[in-house]
Amino acid sequence: MEVIQLHHICSLHCSFRRHLETQKGRRHFGKSIISLRAAQSTEVLKKSQDDRMSNKTQLLTIIRPDDWHLHLRDGDVLSSVVPHSASTFKRAIIMPNLKPPVTTVTQAVAYRERILSVLPSNSGFEPLMTLYLTDSTTTEEIKLAKRSGVVVAVKLYPAGATTNSQAGVTDLFNKCMPVLEEMAAQGLPLLVHGEVADSSVDIFDRERVFIETVLSPLVKLIPQLRIVMEHITTKDAVEFVESSPNGSIAATVTPQHLLLNRNAIFTGGIRPHNYCLPVLKREKHRQALVSAVTSGSAKYFLGTDSAPHERNTKEASCGCAGIYSAPIALALYARVFEQAGALEKLEAFASCNGPDFYRLPRNTSTITLEKVSMNVPFEYSFGFGKVVPMCAGETLEWSIASSSV
Repeated sequence: MEVIQLHHICSLHCSFRRHLETQKGRRHFGKSIISLRAAQSTEVLKKSQDDRMSNKTQLLTIIRPDDWHLHLRDGDVLSSVVPHSASTFKRAIIMPNLKPPVTTVTQAVAYRERILSVLPSNSGFEPLMTLYLTDSTTTEEIKLAKRSGVVVAVKLYPAGATTNSQAGVTDLFNKCMPVLEEMAAQGLPLLVHGEVADSSVDIFDRERVFIETVLSPLVKLIPQLRIVMEHITTKDAVEFVESSPNGSIAATVTPQHLLLNRNAIFTGGIRPHNYCLPVLKREKHRQALVSAVTSGSAKYFLGTDSAPHERNTKEASCGCAGIYSAPIALALYARVFEQAGALEKLEAFASCNGPDFYRLPRNTSTITLEKVSMNVPFEYSFGFGKVVPMCAGETLEWSIASSSV
């Protein structure tokens, strides 16, 4: 069985470069030796790269990934969903939009303990906690968050923009500027749900309008504030991220926005399990996202926005927004990168860019994907009910073969 080791490829390339440098000063047959060895080494390197992209590929081992945008919910359903994420990811940024929302460090610490209490005994999964920004958040709470060692970021939900966002910010520039300035001073990133909640703005334009009316002015006012644009969905967002200085603005991208366009909501009837916020967009936007994440840019990293809802609350006259992808997320991302001919860039997106932006160490453990078909279950247990995953009933090309703790 053929095994892909991305780190081995990098080592081969570096060793070859050092070999060339040591040969330069030799006069006797130096040029011919170098030319011969260069040709041989280049052929080996090219073969390794070609094999990574070929149908003969069987195993792909990468640094164990993290999920930089995850909803775990609370209460009885925690024990149903936490193991799904913990089986794949080493760490995850946990969203604070509970009922009531996680607005204080005390609440974040308590929520973290509830998550840890349902982990499998051999799990090394680490929840990274966030605070829910409100009009009344104080600078003292931000200082406490930084000192806690538990809270790693603060989340901005414009009031009414998405699930459980009713307590979100109503006037960012008039009510939250001191808090945002303190976050910049403390080095706490701001995570943004980048949509306006104005009912007069078309739902497909809400991300673009948010960038124009909120994000661009904010960056000019507090340029030192690090910001993650979460679950970006448009070419406009990609262009904004690309135009920003390195290390200041980054973005997470979900599997659904990389694999689906808005037709997926309506094909053959209403498809409630493909409905999420931000809503799926046109094909041109999906293509822009794929190009961005497979480009090798360090500004993009994995964030599933996996958001479970009980089946009956999705299949309803007024269904909830959210797609549950946690159990199969890495296989979905592998599909994206393989289809784009960029499988060798999956590791940076999934395992390196996120911790680098958050100024955290990269994981030392690994995970191995296997090119073996996986049938996605039609549903999973979810507390006392059921949750339907993304791609339910479909067959994926990749599955997880093994992982190290």
